[in-house]
Order: sequence, then structure tokens, then C-alpha cells
Amino acid sequence: MLVTVAAPLCFPPHPALFLLTCLLWVFPAQSHAGNILVYPVDGSHWLNMDILLRELHQRGHSLMVVRSSTSWYVPEHAPHYSSVTVRVPRASRLEDPQYMAYFLKRSLEIWTRERSVLSFIELQKETINLLEEAHRSSAEMALLAMEDKQLMEKLKAANFDLMLTDPGFAGGVVLGTYLGLPIVLNVRWITNAEGHFAIAPSPLSYIPTIGSLVTDKMSFANKLKNFLHYGIALYIDYGITRPLYQGVINKFIDPNTNIYSLIQGADLWLMRVDFVFEFPRPTMPNVVYMGGFQCKPSKPLPAELEAFMQSSGEHGVVVMSLGSLLGSLLPEISEVIATAFALLPQKVVWRHTGEKPSTLGNNTLLVNWLPQNDLLGHPKTRAFVTHGGTNGIYEAIYHGVPMLGLPLIFDQFDNMLRLQARGVAKVLEVTTLKVEPMTQALTDILDNRKHYRNNMRRMSKLHHDTPLKPMDNAIFWLEFAVRHKGAAHLRTESYKMPWYAYHNVDVLVLLLTVVVSVLLLTLMTCKVLRRALCRKKKEKVQ
Repeated sequence: MLVTVAAPLCFPPHPALFLLTCLLWVFPAQSHAGNILVYPVDGSHWLNMDILLRELHQRGHSLMVVRSSTSWYVPEHAPHYSSVTVRVPRASRLEDPQYMAYFLKRSLEIWTRERSVLSFIELQKETINLLEEAHRSSAEMALLAMEDKQLMEKLKAANFDLMLTDPGFAGGVVLGTYLGLPIVLNVRWITNAEGHFAIAPSPLSYIPTIGSLVTDKMSFANKLKNFLHYGIALYIDYGITRPLYQGVINKFIDPNTNIYSLIQGADLWLMRVDFVFEFPRPTMPNVVYMGGFQCKPSKPLPAELEAFMQSSGEHGVVVMSLGSLLGSLLPEISEVIATAFALLPQKVVWRHTGEKPSTLGNNTLLVNWLPQNDLLGHPKTRAFVTHGGTNGIYEAIYHGVPMLGLPLIFDQFDNMLRLQARGVAKVLEVTTLKVEPMTQALTDILDNRKHYRNNMRRMSKLHHDTPLKPMDNAIFWLEFAVRHKGAAHLRTESYKMPWYAYHNVDVLVLLLTVVVSVLLLTLMTCKVLRRALCRKKKEKVQ
């Protein structure tokens, strides 16, 4: 016989306390609504920022977005924020999806043409030229905004609690510093490198730099590669970004500082990183991790797409997308991919906006757009073919879908390398792609005996097993900065130290000087004593 025992109810002893308890239970505490100035980076970075802004708006915060008059991604009018528009003479190339598609295809053509040191140099030159133009546009926009006295008066009168910005292009950091606001960064990349390199100890012996394509377990040759790419990052910092921003910093802030120091002085770093994906590394107390904050449960698919998914039977579906910037690859590469897909027993949903490949199989559905998150969360999805963009890989981790990586540009190679090191993905070189290796790679990923799916399910469980969801963690710390007017107590002041003091070179020089002086004094004393002894011996002999 089942016996149910009810636990005794414990009421507060006083009726007033009981009423207060009921009110707190019925009406939960409201967050302290803040007045936040937002200076986003355009392009794919805006997609991340907008998700954060929608959540802030839903929780009662007031948002004002500073946007460029040439922006392609950041709308002037939106229900969840107000905006001010800075009139700029020309658009940055990073704001132009057509140019970015051209840049991606040109990069592929260079690497396809020849694998050599000269091709590597040419690719680096193309990338650096693009970054230089984008940073110049970012600095010019900040300068134009700060020269607009009416705009500055409007922003100062608004009494913002903080500036939320992305330091990938650092105009927002400059403006926030000028306005005297606490700065919170929505960050993974800064002006020349991964964000941690600006504020946390980053030994190159086990911390990979962007572009190095090495893991945290480096051979001697890998360390050399890591140093090479660190050198490229230093060149971008000292040779390009600091000079481009220095003019506006000299005019409006302080000639004795620079853009790198302004970034280092931010109060909080909302880092789009989860260590189930990233290699372990030293960090700092003002870094808040929110990797995967944009992820959410999947929603039902449109009827036609759902019917296609269900028609896959026990084999399931492979999903392919190369992100928002590139809907199609070079025709010869698309033909290889279509042929490989046609050999699979699975069905394929492929976001492809170019010419239809002649080798397309009956199992493959081409679409101009696809609900990526909803497809990755579908029970029929077995694998994800991706370029390695941050949004896509975190959605795949969230839903536990193993990946085949075809990285194209920037951090995508490093992203896929990390996933391959975790045993949840395979990576192929797009420019040398052949049918047989791609078919074999997909077959391995889809084969449960190879453990890619099991490894990804384990990674997904680790990603989900946290005391706070990434979005809730980010919002808490943003509201913390609003309540306390920043978080300066969490920020190290080491960035204000000269390099020789930071690395204790001055202390080492002093100690070395003392040691050398003592040695020299000892040697001189010994020499004097030796001469004196020799003189005495001679005197005795005489």
C-alpha cells in the first residue's frame, strides 16, 4: 500500500511576515533597468550583439545604438532600441556583403592557384589590407561622431550607465572612453588578436594564436609557427591599428595612451567562449564566459521541410551551410560537394545560392535560406557541414551534432581545429577538395563506431551542465555593471605598466647588476690580494 506523507507547512510566525513572503513569491524581484549606449560592429558581429540587445530590452533596459549611415546590417528603426546615425562618407568593405563574398572567393583562388610561401604572403597581404581599411573606417566614424557637438551633447545628457561595444573594431571603445562611461565588451576578437591576449597571461608555448593552426600541445615546429603568427599580430597592432586610432585619441582623449590600452581598460569582458570548445588557458576575474549564449531550443520546421526530413528514414539528414556571407563556392568545388552528397544514403539540406551543380543527387535539397538552429535541433539531423563560423558551431554543440568543417577565412580554421582536437569534427581543405576524401569523411562522422556523435553528445552535455545559462550569466554581469557603475575592482591595472616593469626587466637588471658588481669586486679583491702575496714572497726571497 502506497502511503503519502505531506511535509508540514512552516508559516512565518507573524501575519505581516507571511504577507511579505507571499508578495515576494508572487512578484519576483525586478532587475535594475539600465540606460545603455551600444556601439556595435557591423556584419556578422551584429547578429551576436542583436541577440544580446533583444534580451536586455525584454528585461526592461533602455538601449541606444550608434550606427553608421552606410550600415547594411544595423537597422535605423527597431522595436527594441532607439538609434543615432553617424553620417560617414563611405561604407567599410566589411559592411558590404558583396565585397566580402568577393574577398572570400579571391582568397580561395589564391590558395588554389599555388601552395607556397608567396601565396601565404599574398593571402596575409589581402587580409591585412582589408583589416586596415576597416579599422580606418572605424576610426573615422568615431572621429566624426565626436566632432559632432550636438550629438555629443545629446549623448552626455542621456546619462548612460555604461557603453556596450565590440572591440573587434574599436571606435566604440574610443567613444565610451571620451564619454567617461564604464565599458563592457561583447568580445572574442580585439583589433589584432583573440581577446585574452590583451589582458591575461598568454604563454606562446601552449596558447595558440589566430592563424597558427596549432593545438595547445605543440611540437617545436608548431611553436615556431605560433611565434610567426604572433609576430603578424604584433605588426597589425603596432603598424596598423594603433596609428589609425591615434589621431582621434590624441585629439579627444590623451596623447599618452593608445587604442590597445583603452581596450585593456574595459571594466568587463563578455567573452563568447566556452571551455568545452576552447583550449584551457589563464584568465582574469573581469572575464565573463558566455559561449553559446545565442543558442536556443529548436522550433517546428515548415511543413515542406519537415516532410523532407521525415522522408530520410533511419539514415537521417546532413545539413550544410556556409554562413550568411557566402551562399556558394567556386563552381568546380560545388560540383565536388554535390557528387559526394549524391553518394550518401542520407538526405541533404544544402543552403546554396549559386548555379545548380550538374552532379546534384536526388537526395539533396537546395535552398536559398534555411532555419539553421531548428534543423540542427531536429532528431533526424546526423551531421553538419559548416565553414566553422562561431554561431554555427555553438548551435551544433548545443544540439549535439558532429561536424565536417570546410573553413574559408579568418578564425574559421582555428575554430575547426579545436573541434577536431576534441574528436567531434573532421576538417577538409576546400581548395583541394576531392569527392572520395569528402565522402569518406562524412561516412566516418556518420558511423557511430567512430564515436564522433558520442563525443559530440558528451560535449553538448558538458556545455549544458552549468549553474547559469550563458545568456543569464551575461545579463547578470551587465546588470551588475549598471548597478555598480562598472566593475573596476575586477580589472587589473597591469596594462598601465611599461613593458619592462610588467616583465620585471627592471628588477632583473638591478639584480644582475648587483651580482655582476659583487663578482667584479670579488675578482678585483682577489687580484689585489694575489699581488700583495706575490710581493711579500719576492721580499722574503731577496
